[in-house]
Amino acid sequence: MTESTTDQSVRLAKRVAEMRPCSRREAELYIEGGYVSVDGVVVEEAGARVTPEQEITIAADATLLEAVPVTLLLHKAVGVNGGIGKDGLPALHQIRPDTLTRTAPSQRFLKRHLANLVLTLPLETQASGLLVLTQDFRVNRKLTEEAARMEQEIIVEVSGEIAENGLALLNHGLPFNGKPLPPIKVSWQNERRLRFAVKGPKPGQIEHMCKMVGLSVVAMKRIRIGRIAMSSLPQGEWRYLQPHERF
Repeated sequence: MTESTTDQSVRLAKRVAEMRPCSRREAELYIEGGYVSVDGVVVEEAGARVTPEQEITIAADATLLEAVPVTLLLHKAVGVNGGIGKDGLPALHQIRPDTLTRTAPSQRFLKRHLANLVLTLPLETQASGLLVLTQDFRVNRKLTEEAARMEQEIIVEVSGEIAENGLALLNHGLPFNGKPLPPIKVSWQNERRLRFAVKGPKPGQIEHMCKMVGLSVVAMKRIRIGRIAMSSLPQGEWRYLQPHERF
């Protein structure tokens, strides 16, 4: 016998349609939504082949509602490329099932959540902290169009001795790229860490500002964008933006 006559496998969508029962397209939606398991393993490909011996399970909360685009919040580590330049491992490589945090409410992880992600509000490779990747055009538009008005909170570890009146100058009075900077809220968090609350910072801006008042930047960490704080999200892990959260 040839392989084609001995192969008794069928498309997973066909089996699901028979089990539910439902239309083939509805079966595909259940599968693409991550609600169907084969021998205990979630399978998201409707065209996957299964045999009669394999156990097919449909989750009790399976729904035909269209999957909504997701927004992911990542605690980027130093050395991971945050959208500026080409150095470092791209941040998208950090988004995996094993790095989804257990410290915050979550949802079912789907492979489709990795498709067409847009990185917004880039972060320098040598900085760490909150990074946003989204499939939602509304989130992308808001963070892009309102970047100059949206406050970011950045903790900056410094070395050296600040110049006289240096803190006042950091708050207002320094130029960058030949133009005066607007007022910025800068305060000491402790004797070696400054807290910047700044709207629309440009790459290299904070390091330049510190240098102009006699300080060298040792490390930078972005801990908040608008109303979304990184909070207790561990470094290298990520979580889903929840439906009630707004930037």
